[in-house]
Order: sequence, then C-alpha cells, then structure tokens
Amino acid sequence: MLSHLSQEQIKYRNDFREFADRVLVPNAARYDADQAIPDDVIADLAGRGYLGALLPAEAGGLGLGMVDYGLLTEELGRACQSIRNFVACQDMVAHSIWKWGTPEHRERRLPGILTGRTPAAFALTEPEVGSDAAAIETTAVADGASIVLRGTKKWISFARRAELFLVFALFEGRHTAFLVDRHTPGLSVEPIEGLLGLRGSMLGRISLEDCRIPATDLLGGPGLGLTFVASSALDIGRYSTAWGSVGLAQACLEACADYVGRRSQYDVRIKEHQLVQRLLADLITDTTATRLLCHHAGRAKELAEPTAVEHTLMAKYRASTVAVQAAAAAVQIHGAQGIGPELPVQRYYRDAKVLEIIEGTTQIQQTLLGRFAARTVQR
Repeated sequence: MLSHLSQEQIKYRNDFREFADRVLVPNAARYDADQAIPDDVIADLAGRGYLGALLPAEAGGLGLGMVDYGLLTEELGRACQSIRNFVACQDMVAHSIWKWGTPEHRERRLPGILTGRTPAAFALTEPEVGSDAAAIETTAVADGASIVLRGTKKWISFARRAELFLVFALFEGRHTAFLVDRHTPGLSVEPIEGLLGLRGSMLGRISLEDCRIPATDLLGGPGLGLTFVASSALDIGRYSTAWGSVGLAQACLEACADYVGRRSQYDVRIKEHQLVQRLLADLITDTTATRLLCHHAGRAKELAEPTAVEHTLMAKYRASTVAVQAAAAAVQIHGAQGIGPELPVQRYYRDAKVLEIIEGTTQIQQTLLGRFAARTVQR
C-alpha cells in the first residue's frame, strides 16, 4: 500500500507513525475526557517541527511537500483528531502570516507559533455565520494609528488556549484580516465545552468590544481577507481534514482487525462471519481509495495544477464521509464494547461526524463539486 510513496516519504511516514503511537495514542482518550491538550504535548509537537511544517526552512519550518504533510496529518488523525486539528490551526495562521504578512509580521509572529509559545487560532466563524463566510458581521474601524474591532466569533478552535488570533472583519466595507493578541483590552473568550467530538480542541466564543489594535496589525491589505487570506488558509484546513479523515478510517480498520481475531460468537471467531467480512472489505477498500484520492490532491498542489483546489474538495468530501462510515462500522463490529468508554471506537464515531462539518460541510462540498463537474463536462 506504500508503492505510491518515495523512500523519503516512507521514512517520513514511519517517523510520524512512531511519534503518534508512542505519544498520542496512549493519551488521546485523556485529551478527549479533559477537553484540553496539555502544554507538554504542544512543546513536543513544536520540538519535532510539526507546527508550521509547511513553511520553508528559512522561515523556521520543515519545508514539507504537500504529500509529506498529508502523511503527517494522516498519522496525527489516526491517533488523535484534536491534535491534528491543533496542528492544522497553527499551519493555517502561520501560512497566512508567511504568505500575506510584512517582514515585521513574520519576524515578530512566526517564532512564537512555531515554538508553541504563542498558539494561534483562526477566527472566522460567527454565531450566525458559518459556511457563508462573506456574511460576517464583525467590523473594523480606523481610528488614527489604531483599528477598533467590534463583533463576536464562535466555534473557534483553541480559542481557550490561543495567544494570537487571526480575526476577519469588515473594514471600510471590505473583508480584511487582522492579527490580534489575546491580552488586547476588549477581547474576551468564553469556553465552549461538551462538544460531540474533537473535544480536545478547546473551542471558544470570542467577544471583541472596542478592541483596539495597531493599524500595522492589518494582514495582507484591505479587502484581501476573504478572497486571499482566508481562502488559502481554509484550503490547508480542508487538506488536513481530508488526510486526517483517512487516518481515522485507518484507526477504525486497525481496531476492527484486532478485535475480530479475538472475539468469538457461536464458537467461531467473528472474522469468519460473512457479514463481518463484508464490513471489513468495505473498510479496507474505502480507506485505501480515499488515501489515494488525498495523495492525488497533494500531487496536484505540488504541481500547481489549475484544479488543485477542486481535488482537495473531492478528497475532503469523500474522506470525511468514509470516516463516518468506517466509524459506524467499527462501533457495529465491536457491539456493546463499541459504545463503552474503554475502547476508542466510540470516540472515533464522535470525531468522525465533526469531520463532515468542519472546513466546509458535506453539502457545501457537494454544491461546489457539482458546479465544478458541470463546468468540466461542458468543456
């Protein structure tokens, strides 16, 4: 199953898997129960260069190719979706600063993100604004050498832990991005707990009440917030979610393969029951197929193909739906054990559903891909 990878990529994948198995798998249930990621894990991720791994070496990153990065997010997703989500959020903000920021932004902001000292959050979604990001209501008004932000952001991953927020607001009627420090007067965070899945993602609601920041903390220029800054960052988030979904499906497959070889019913190992074999057949086939779809999306990005964004949409759409199917099958195969807290498949089931919602819902992906298909056929 690794024939499509280079020897260097196989080594990367093995290194990523060793870290995930040693550090994350034994502790993922605790992160889920505590609804938080410990500081020592963030430091460990930073120490291995996993925060900002897409950035070039001169920026302090690992300079990973897109397929290499996909292998990382698959292994993180196989072990713990909250950790994968954390890494994705750091990459989204770090990439935005590297691509759209000034030299001063890069010098001042990137080291803190990459070392884990300044965790970052991507603050786009609002209480009444989800998929339709253009409808955001948060405003930014110039006031001398300052900009004053007013509004509310909700469902923001790692808002409870972040020291830096990438905030999107309407500035002079145009969508614009801003860098906002956590301790800026007027900024407050209310925790959101009790989530269905990705419970370690430390979500929060951000209130911006006459929050005054330096005008120099505008990122990318007025009017570039949605079309350029947010769109390129969200593309990374979708790509990470796609590969992470493959990782979750792989975790389901591994859990089931182990369980059916140990569990007996009617004096027969359940792996011998044909209906169980059917579930396993779909698990391994769908997981393998979506992995190759993600690999194709990564290669399209590396080759700068014109349809690379659409291939990422396909990968995220199919991989997230497969993750839900795989998790449902895993719970079914495990029976009563699958809904208990002792085994991880119930967590996989909860996490998988969230993957169909974040970074663009299944229905949004279907709409966009339907339009893409219609354009392609017309050619």
